[in-house]
Amino acid sequence: MNEQIVARHWLALIAPKAAPALATSTVLILARIWNANGAEHSLGNAVLMTALSLAAAAAGACASVGRASDPVIAGAAFTASGGLALAGVAGYADGISLPLLLWVLATAVTYGLAARYWRDDRRTALSHERHINEQREEHAHIERVETIRGTTQIEVARTGAAYAEQLAAALTARAMVPGFDPESLATAGLPELPARREDQ
Repeated sequence: MNEQIVARHWLALIAPKAAPALATSTVLILARIWNANGAEHSLGNAVLMTALSLAAAAAGACASVGRASDPVIAGAAFTASGGLALAGVAGYADGISLPLLLWVLATAVTYGLAARYWRDDRRTALSHERHINEQREEHAHIERVETIRGTTQIEVARTGAAYAEQLAAALTARAMVPGFDPESLATAGLPELPARREDQ
């Protein structure tokens, strides 16, 4: 089986693992830029970010309950809520220690949640690979059996052809023997074999 070998670039391998840290770092950097541009101790900006964060959390709660719940939408809404809360605190606070502490906590929580999905993806990929390998082994076994069967049929046909050639050669050689009369052989017949006695 000819399989295409695809070597992934090291950036493609490391990008999913670095995405949570990049996301939280981007939020922190933008919030600190916002802080330097007038958001520090701004009550209106704090109320706005609090309202947006609560709205995103409510949307996530609504998306996670009921029969039509969607975990992807709920996860995106809760992520947006956390990001808005981090941005609000980092933009409102005057020091860097509280925003850095929240950044570390947010990054740790993000990696904790992402690790669960990475494990599920790895299990799914391993299960799929195991299933594909089992199918390949089964097909290879069937192919081997069919090859043996075909080879056997070819050998049987060759043996039959060789027997027919030898029989024809023997008949031709017998007919060429001087004094051979096939009619007298046919009229004389073959001697009868003795009857088989059954054991009492």
